[in-house]
Amino acid sequence: MPPRLVGHQGSLAGQQFPIGTTPVTLGRNGDNSIVIVGENVSRFHAEVRREGHGFVLYDSGSSNGTRINGTRVTSHELQPGDLIEIGAETFRFEAADAMETILDLSVLRPLVPSSPATLAAGPVLEVTVSGGGPVGLSFALLLEHLMGRRVALTVYDGRWTQDGPRVVWKDESQGNVRRQQVVTVQSRQYLNLPEEVQRRLFRGDAFTEMWPVGPDSIRGHSPRNLRIAYIEDTLLDLANEKPDRIRLVPSAFDPEEHRNSGARPHVLAICEGGRSRTREYFADRFGSADKSIYSLHGEHIQDVVLGLRVKSNLTDPMTVLLTVAQNRFLLNALRGEGFLNMRLTDAEAAEVVGIDPVRHVFEECIASRPCVMGRDDHGDFQCSTHSTLFLPAMVRGSALWRRVLEGLALFGVAERDLSAVTAFRLDMVQRPRFTTRLHPATATSPGTYGFLLGDAANAIHFWPGRGLNSGLGSAISLARSLDGAWTGRPFRDADFARHEAAMSMLQYRHKSRAWNTMITTDENGVSRPIKEKIARSIEEWEGKELDREADTDALMERLRSIRDRLSSRLPGMPDDATLREHLRSLNSSTLRTLWESGAWDTLIVGGEEVDIDIFYRQDPPSTAPRAPAVS
Repeated sequence: MPPRLVGHQGSLAGQQFPIGTTPVTLGRNGDNSIVIVGENVSRFHAEVRREGHGFVLYDSGSSNGTRINGTRVTSHELQPGDLIEIGAETFRFEAADAMETILDLSVLRPLVPSSPATLAAGPVLEVTVSGGGPVGLSFALLLEHLMGRRVALTVYDGRWTQDGPRVVWKDESQGNVRRQQVVTVQSRQYLNLPEEVQRRLFRGDAFTEMWPVGPDSIRGHSPRNLRIAYIEDTLLDLANEKPDRIRLVPSAFDPEEHRNSGARPHVLAICEGGRSRTREYFADRFGSADKSIYSLHGEHIQDVVLGLRVKSNLTDPMTVLLTVAQNRFLLNALRGEGFLNMRLTDAEAAEVVGIDPVRHVFEECIASRPCVMGRDDHGDFQCSTHSTLFLPAMVRGSALWRRVLEGLALFGVAERDLSAVTAFRLDMVQRPRFTTRLHPATATSPGTYGFLLGDAANAIHFWPGRGLNSGLGSAISLARSLDGAWTGRPFRDADFARHEAAMSMLQYRHKSRAWNTMITTDENGVSRPIKEKIARSIEEWEGKELDREADTDALMERLRSIRDRLSSRLPGMPDDATLREHLRSLNSSTLRTLWESGAWDTLIVGGEEVDIDIFYRQDPPSTAPRAPAVS
């Protein structure tokens, strides 16, 4: 592979620009080899030239300068891994290996121009992706972007169906209840996706920037909220447009059938989600998951969350402030529309059942499958799959439903603007490995390596909002590893050492963050689940005479502290009078429970993030002597 500049951060992230004998110019003018749009970029800003057996970057006297590895330069001999900053764009210099810039062996042989036919004639990496959700499709699109004609991908998903020449998502009548939840994607992830993917995802009013810039934000780019169904639709549309390299199969991947067929891809990427059947089929290869690390007193901690599809009338800054100030409710929305998630106590979770109105039997479909119960013409919440009704909403005097209505009041949601109910169980396990050889190489087959990505690798409690981000990070890491390691020869474990290290870091960082949203530790160092703290507050205070003003004052003090911390990053925060008036809509026991549930511990869950890029920077040799010039 020729030396190249690769977009590292910014609008050109992921794009590749080969460097040959002709200088590569960078700047704002359209005649440049690499056109960079930005007010801090000169018309002809810089250029990279081949000199001797290396490559040198020259700043062209630009007004705002060029930085390499953070230092402003006028000229610099490039080494693999160097980061070049021009305006808001950062590029990484890459070579086929660390010696390529020290001794360019291409000068010893006649230069033969490459052609598409020549590239196509090389060995093609065959990749099968099991699971076509956001992570599986992002991985396929990124790998196709990086490798071009060197890769052929096949993606399976049983939630798809054929519609003429295109593959589309099944609808509700076909048994596929689409996820309407809103997710937050951090800029550390979306800036590493191909520009084409970014352009299609973030067009028009498809996204909002509800949450403030934080440790996971790159150069001030905010986290962005999108609806999961929109992400899935957009990525599938893009994959449909690349039938020459991405084959879409509208059926579930069957590992047994695949094994018996004798068809062995080089790579099997398992992206099926937390309950992956393919992962379990290969459990002896990936090893057993460990529950003990996410257990207390020998009990595996699990949260049950009630998801309420709502439309809130509050502003985003007000929503963020109220969410971060307590641990009972979380609203993640797109212009007010999204899911209000309610952390349940064990007693409340036992009430989350449906009832068959004909057979008069209870069903746990809403909690165990889970199902989405939408509001019908009679105002009841009905499961279209199992024809059950959500029991707590039908029982007069239901304690759970009264608390649901209190959650609606907290976030300014009228009861008529609650349109659906679902539930899901959340727990975590520690996985020993994410990469394994599934089938050994033989005289006639290169063998198959398997990889766990997304929730199949790291199912994470969504409360800190990092599930999809961890999944995208895993997809970015594997795509880069495969692009760099594929030579046509069978893979080795060593080819994926960086990827396995990245996955281990993702597991540690995101699950440790999530664990701290499931448990709390008191002043005596005793840890217990947050749901138990909520349960004890309900048991102790519900229905009793409380000092409402004292509880309001205590909660106001917490809200002020959070507002002071966030106001510089999130303008439009409500004033004291607005907050106090809003809290008056809540009953006294709810105020006490919100206070006692505790605020988000942002000091613990904040801090340094996993930077996938550090695993894929090529460090130049520090001790090897420079090769002599070849004359």
